[in-house]
Amino acid sequence: MKKLLVAFTRNESGATAIEYSLIAGLIAVALITGATTLGGKIDTMFTTISGKL
Repeated sequence: MKKLLVAFTRNESGATAIEYSLIAGLIAVALITGATTLGGKIDTMFTTISGKL
């Protein structure tokens, strides 16, 4: 039983999975923020162009 407990406390695969999921979450937030900002600017540009036509 003691060996199992020691092996469990030294196992870091769960921590690695959590770190990767946090990194993926941060990347997703950055992509969503960038797409929202860029989308607003593109919408304004197309509105301006269609008004001039």
